[in-house]
Amino acid sequence: PVHGPQARTQEVRPAVSNADLFVRDIRELATPSGDKALRGPEMAEVRAVSDAAVLIRDGRIAWAGPVAEAPAVPPGVPVLSAGGGTVVPGFVDSHTHFVFAGDRSEEFLWRAGGLPYMEIHRRGGGIRRSMDATRAASLDELVAIGRKRLSVMLSLGVTTVEGKSGYGMDLAAELRQLEAMDILGREQPVRIVPTFLGPHSTPPEYAGRTSEVMDTVIRDMLPAVKARGLARFCDVFCEKGVFELADSRRYLEAAKAAGFGLKVHADEIERIGGAALAAELGAASADHLLKCVPSDYEALARSSTVATCLPLTAFVLREPYADARGMIDSGCAVALASDLNPGSCYSQSIPLIFALAVLYMRLSVDEALCALTLNGAAALGLAGEVGSLEPGKRGDLVILDAPSRAFLAYHSGMNLVKATVIGGRLEYERP
Repeated sequence: PVHGPQARTQEVRPAVSNADLFVRDIRELATPSGDKALRGPEMAEVRAVSDAAVLIRDGRIAWAGPVAEAPAVPPGVPVLSAGGGTVVPGFVDSHTHFVFAGDRSEEFLWRAGGLPYMEIHRRGGGIRRSMDATRAASLDELVAIGRKRLSVMLSLGVTTVEGKSGYGMDLAAELRQLEAMDILGREQPVRIVPTFLGPHSTPPEYAGRTSEVMDTVIRDMLPAVKARGLARFCDVFCEKGVFELADSRRYLEAAKAAGFGLKVHADEIERIGGAALAAELGAASADHLLKCVPSDYEALARSSTVATCLPLTAFVLREPYADARGMIDSGCAVALASDLNPGSCYSQSIPLIFALAVLYMRLSVDEALCALTLNGAAALGLAGEVGSLEPGKRGDLVILDAPSRAFLAYHSGMNLVKATVIGGRLEYERP
């Protein structure tokens, strides 16, 4: 079972049985520690052990530390050599939209060439293109699309991923996206945390009637998602001209009353108070945060809400990065995630996230590692379960073909993953 306050709506079931494993020949083991998000200077407190080993029993970490102090390996436990590489916790990508159909590559090139947003919209670009393709896709097609993207994530060391609906924008298509994630969560090893993002944009049939969209979402969609047990979180695109504070608040309050955990797309394009709203309502995370100011950092630091920054989106849109350095210095718990989606960020590159975080967002490697592991887990209510290599936690780890964690940023943009282990099972090994 999943532990923590967001565990009420759906139990996450492992796709495969747990296993035993002993990982040896680890030149460096690097992990944050704890069962909750780390804040401010705590994010830099990564435990680093040279000449290490990890013992996993029945899918859980039994021991992790210096090989000279390791317990005897029980008979019959498989042994895996790290080959002198580095071992870190499995990466947690806590904000993605990975189940969608179609693509917007033409729109990407228009934007790269400097075409204004309204002209892109006039030419048929924008979220409606993704909505049309996703509505037209069958459940089997969405499962196949998601399966392929999850396979790539596994090769990048992602062991837990959040997936949002939001490209259907009607009840049938939203449920189909969530059903695809439910199927995928049962058939493959990457843990999927499903999020209902019904209020993502205004569908064309409701043009100019944003509050009516929210009425429909609250009245019809939320109960249907709840009844089917298809989501653990509810999210809203809280933005000027989309769903502003009043509508976002009533949706989030309805979702909270129904037992869902909360997440908020906040203050990405304009600062309208989304981050402060997330903090006030005790959301698990407030995400994007490009337009936040120091008073928002202070509100987040006083709350239990994780500040989730999405540097790949800023990179693709050529926008200034969220001030993760200022957030950490203000005492926030910061996570990093990909925001994989068809419009503003068609990328799930964990290596590029590390490079951008260290080179342009002024995080240390240890802060970035914490943000992509333990704090990402906290943004999903799973910090007591995954995100660090400590006894009792699930045996999710990544073996890097590198002598130290510094190479996550130093070998810029390169995938260093040699092997990915989930629940004690070797689920990916680089050829």
